[in-house]
Amino acid sequence: MSNPKAAPWRDRVENGDWPSITAELDEYGGALLPRLLDDTETATIRDLYTNDDAFRSTVNMGRHRFGEGEYRYFATPYPAAIEELKQALYPRLLPIARDWWTRLGREAPWPDTLDEWLVMCHQAGQTKSTAILLKYHQKDWNALHRDLYGDLVFPLQVVINLNDPGVDHTGGEFLLLEQRPRAQSRGTATLLPKGHGYVFTTRDRPVPSQRGWSAAPIRHGVSAIRSGERHTLALVFHDAA
Repeated sequence: MSNPKAAPWRDRVENGDWPSITAELDEYGGALLPRLLDDTETATIRDLYTNDDAFRSTVNMGRHRFGEGEYRYFATPYPAAIEELKQALYPRLLPIARDWWTRLGREAPWPDTLDEWLVMCHQAGQTKSTAILLKYHQKDWNALHRDLYGDLVFPLQVVINLNDPGVDHTGGEFLLLEQRPRAQSRGTATLLPKGHGYVFTTRDRPVPSQRGWSAAPIRHGVSAIRSGERHTLALVFHDAA
């Protein structure tokens, strides 16, 4: 039975130009999504940052040499917007993930629904929630990394900027660095509009090679915040060990 409250988020996901999004993912390993959260929703999620009951843990990035800034892992159950966006995005991302793994000659383990996939994660000991709220101040940044968390990995994830670039902050571009086979690395930088999503590869992507297809590893991060404050919602589609 459909959940009428999910309609706004589901409709926003469905309104995306998915052939173009897929083509851009194939070309760069990342693609801008339509606006997924409105002004009220972005403010509501930002304001959760000080609510300890909403989170299971907090990470100081400088202490762990992950960059500078702080992020918090949401506890479950997630706020409605987060849960419904994950549920709406998964079936759109699933065909892309399966196609990539087919090209790379890998077995695609992901079932048709997110709930089934998370059951598989939990059975493998990956039971910790992975939706993240990140908070950056001036001079904060996020080092290039990959969010793997365990043996079971979904190869695409989504971030959403909860602030207005050029108004709330300057800098803070989303970064991808691709290690190309037998070539210099390639970087891309994207300034995410407020409320818009950005989908990107969690680990690697298929690129043409002399053997047919090879896996190009990709890491992601965030450039230094020049001024102001930036909050980001990160949606990862596998749970953590």
